Amino acid sequence: MTLLGDQYASSDEETRIPEAQLVVAAPDVSLQANPTNAALDYGPARPEQGPLNPYKSTQGNSLKRKNALTGNAQEVAISDATFSTHHRKFQSLGYTMDPSGSGAYVGDLTRALRVRDDPPTSPSKRMDSVYRRKRQKRGDASIVDGEGAYKGPWARFQEDEDTLGEAKLSSEEEYLEEAIVPARSSAVTKLASDYQEDLTNTETTQFHGTSPLDYQNRTYMHVPQDLDIDLRAELGSTQNYHPKKLIHTWKSHTKAINALRFFPNFGHLLLSASADTKVKLWDVYHSRSLLRTYSGHTKSVTDTTFSPTGTHFLTGSYDRHMKLWDTETGACISRFQTSTKAVPHVLRFYPSTDTHEFLVGTSDKKIVQFDTRSREMTQEYDHHLQAVNTITFCDENRRFITTSDDRSLRAWEYNIPVPIKYIAEPHLFSLVRAAPHPNGKSVAFQSADNQIVVYASTDRFRQNRKKSFRGHNTAGYAIDVSISPDGQFLMSGDSSGFVCFWDFKSCKMWHKIQAHEGATVCAQWHPKESSKVATAGLDGAIKYWD
Repeated sequence: MTLLGDQYASSDEETRIPEAQLVVAAPDVSLQANPTNAALDYGPARPEQGPLNPYKSTQGNSLKRKNALTGNAQEVAISDATFSTHHRKFQSLGYTMDPSGSGAYVGDLTRALRVRDDPPTSPSKRMDSVYRRKRQKRGDASIVDGEGAYKGPWARFQEDEDTLGEAKLSSEEEYLEEAIVPARSSAVTKLASDYQEDLTNTETTQFHGTSPLDYQNRTYMHVPQDLDIDLRAELGSTQNYHPKKLIHTWKSHTKAINALRFFPNFGHLLLSASADTKVKLWDVYHSRSLLRTYSGHTKSVTDTTFSPTGTHFLTGSYDRHMKLWDTETGACISRFQTSTKAVPHVLRFYPSTDTHEFLVGTSDKKIVQFDTRSREMTQEYDHHLQAVNTITFCDENRRFITTSDDRSLRAWEYNIPVPIKYIAEPHLFSLVRAAPHPNGKSVAFQSADNQIVVYASTDRFRQNRKKSFRGHNTAGYAIDVSISPDGQFLMSGDSSGFVCFWDFKSCKMWHKIQAHEGATVCAQWHPKESSKVATAGLDGAIKYWD
C-alpha cells in the first residue's frame, strides 16, 4: 500500500494520529513573597499575552472612558442645517470647520489654510467679470444719439458686434447677395389683433313665429282655451298615468340641455336652457314650434326658473351673471352678480305673487337673496362647505331646504341666515336635484349613489327610510327628478338615456323608456296633463311623451 501513498491507506490499517500540541492555559507565575509576612500584600502579576489594549491608561491599570464602539465620541449640539453644510463641504472639499466651535479645521488642513489665505472666486463670478469687461459702456443719459449716447441696460457685448459685422471674404470667395423671400401670409386683420368685446351686457332676442299677435291681438302668453283639457283647472285634480309613446321632438339647440321648465300653473309654454348659451321658448300646443330665442350669456346656461306668474324668468350662467328676462317681449330687465362673482348653480323665485325676491345657490358655498326691484342683495345664507346644488321651498313658503356637495342638508327660515336643521350622515351622498311632493309634506332628492331618497319637509326634516327608489344609474350627472301633479308617480332620468317611472307609494318601478342617446338630464311632468312629460338630454333634443 506504499504505492498509493499514506493518504490512500486502507481502512483496515491503523490511522496515524499526529501528536497534539501542548497549550498552556495557565502559565506559571513566580510569586515573590516575603516569608516573614503572614499574608500577601500584592496579587500575582498577569502575563502580557495578546495585542495591546488601546484603551489602557498609561497611568495605573484603569481603562479609558468608552462611549462608542470605536472609542470615545465627544457630544456637540449642532443643528441639522449646519451639520448638512459641514458634511457636504467635507465631502466635496476635504475639509470643514470644527463643529465644536473652536475655529479650527478638520480634514485637509493644508488646503484649508491655502483657501483661507486666498479665497477662490466662484466660476459664475469670474464669468460675470469677463462679460462686464467685454460690455460697452452705458453712455451719458443726456446724449440721445451719436457717440457716447445712453444705452443703459441695452448695451451690447463685444461678441454681438463681431456677429453683427460683415464676415470677411477670402480672395477665392465671391460675394452673393441673399435673396429675400417674400412673405405669403396675408395682412393681420383687425379681428385678430383687436381685444375681444365684452358681450355680457349685450342681450338680443329673436321671435321665430309669423306674427307675435293672433287675430284677437293676443300674444303667446295667453292660455289657450280651445283644447280638450282645461288648463285653468286646479292642480292635481286629474289622475295621472305614466307615458308610453313619443308624440313630438323639438330640435334647435346645438349642445346639451341643462334645464327644462313648464309655464307655471298652465304648462302651455316650455322653456329650455342649453350649454350653447341660448334660452328658447317653445309652444306645447297647436303648432308646437319654436317661439322665441333669448341670447345674452357668453357661456353655458346653468339653470332657469319662471316667476310665480310666468311673466318673467331668470337665467344663470357660467359667465357668473344672472339675468331677468321678460317672457313676452324678450327684453333683459335686470342683471345680477354676487359680490364674489361666483357661478350660479340653482335659481329659485320666492313662490309668492306679491314678492319680488329670488334665491341663488352659488359655487362659493353661499345662498344669496336678491330683490328684483332694487337689484341689490338683501340676505346671505353662508353655512355650507361646498357648492350649493338645490333650493326647495316648503312649509307654506316659510322655510326652504338646501343641499350641497358637502353631503349635507340644511333647513332655513326665510330671511333668517341661521339654519334650523342640519343633517350630515356618514352614509349620505351629495343630493344634486330635488322635487317637492304636491301634498307639501315631503321632498324627493336625487342622490349621487344611484337612488332617490325622501325627506320630510315638516318640522323634523327626517328621512323616510321606507322610501328609496332604485333601479337607475345617475352617478356622475345632475339628473332631474319630478313628481306627478297628483303625487302618484315619481320620474327620473338616467345616465344611459332612459326615463324611469316609480309608484311613489310602493317604490316599485312601473316603466322604463329609452328616450335619448346620451344621458337624460332633464325630466319634467306637465302640470295639467294626465300622462304627458318632457325630457331632454346631452344630445340637445327635447322630447314630449304621452
